Amino acid sequence: MSIASEFKEFAIKGNVVDLAVGVIIGAAFGKIVDSLVGDIVLPLVGKVTGGVDFTNKFITLADVPAGNAGTYASLKAAGVPLLAYGNFITIFLNFLILAFVIFLAVKQINRLKKAEPAPPPAPTPEDVVLLREIRDSLKK
Repeated sequence: MSIASEFKEFAIKGNVVDLAVGVIIGAAFGKIVDSLVGDIVLPLVGKVTGGVDFTNKFITLADVPAGNAGTYASLKAAGVPLLAYGNFITIFLNFLILAFVIFLAVKQINRLKKAEPAPPPAPTPEDVVLLREIRDSLKK
């Protein structure tokens, strides 16, 4: 079998195609969750905590260049080392929300799956039937 035909057989297997679809949908879903956290959750958290903006929460680990605005984006662009705990909080919230939504989706999918009927019981072997008859007759 040639390498090309082996690769074709591998690539069109159901699992590979399912994995590719899952990765593509996961990437798109990740963008949705990023937007949910950045545009909805964090502003609400900021409102509740008195206007705290997590994106500009950081500690500089070196001197700030003169004339720099001192924001996370400008310092990052200038190459100043930062301990960006606000960015970590944002990414962590993204993860928690994504994990929770995936949990709910998998739970719903599992609920919608039809339960497979139990296979019919296998016929009892003849020697077991005979032994049961002997046991029952001895009990009498």
